Amino acid sequence: MKLLMLFTVFTPTFNRRHTLLRLFESLEAQTFRDFEWLVIDDGSTDGTGELLHELESRASFPLRYQYQSNAGKHVASNRAVDLAAGQLFTTLDSDDALLPHSLRRMADHWWSISHDRRHEFSGVTCLCQRQDGTILGDSFPASASAKGVLDSDPITMMVFGITGDKWGFHATDIMRQYRFPEFEGERFIPEGLVWNRIGSKYGIRYVNEPLRRVYFDERDCLSRRSIEIRSRSPRGAQLFYLEQSRFAPTTLLKYKALINYIRFSLHGGLSIDLTPSTVALFPAGLAMWLRDRRALKRGLAAV
Repeated sequence: MKLLMLFTVFTPTFNRRHTLLRLFESLEAQTFRDFEWLVIDDGSTDGTGELLHELESRASFPLRYQYQSNAGKHVASNRAVDLAAGQLFTTLDSDDALLPHSLRRMADHWWSISHDRRHEFSGVTCLCQRQDGTILGDSFPASASAKGVLDSDPITMMVFGITGDKWGFHATDIMRQYRFPEFEGERFIPEGLVWNRIGSKYGIRYVNEPLRRVYFDERDCLSRRSIEIRSRSPRGAQLFYLEQSRFAPTTLLKYKALINYIRFSLHGGLSIDLTPSTVALFPAGLAMWLRDRRALKRGLAAV
């Protein structure tokens, strides 16, 4: 696909017809207009397609809608990257929204990277805010002298243990080089798998500016079901934690990743690479797996 505009805003959606209008209206309100909205419908049955066709007829920006049989967000993302016409690729969930200046500010932050260094970066990441405008999670450890900007990468940022949702974009050409693995029968891949791979080669400009508004109920967010979701897609979880252990910048983070590697290998009945570290950490991984099994039997999602 020829790159024709600055941003592709990609939205994967599954039975979220009731939230898509809010997102559409936030895109209509953008002060920066050099973007398209690409929606991949992951098998919705709630009339999402009818709504998107209606919105397409009245959108003031390019809107493209594609349907796929239910396969997961990671498969939809791979397809969207192939279809994207924007130079920069950002994912915006179907239950979120942008502030009117969000795309303008993201473009400004990208252009603020000097032209002779921009090839060293894959994109920009910013903060998110709740409905009431408060910041979600931690800010980035940027000094006041840097005006809230930090140039780093996802691997180095592991050390800081930053919490809370963040939002950003990557260059589309780079995203096409780092696709999500697809395992037959699995509908989930931790996004960090791809971000870590990109982060091992490219930098990110982190900015302490909230530009995405999230609307989820924090008491009922995805993380409450994270163990159930990952246990149903164990090959993706196993690969993520194995790679994270190799990327980890500290011994503690490496061991935490290896414990989870063992844990989700057991969930899938998958073979474990026997090394001195995995042998030593096997009891901890086994204990986590047993705790998960008890929690899942009770219908809970232990984190």
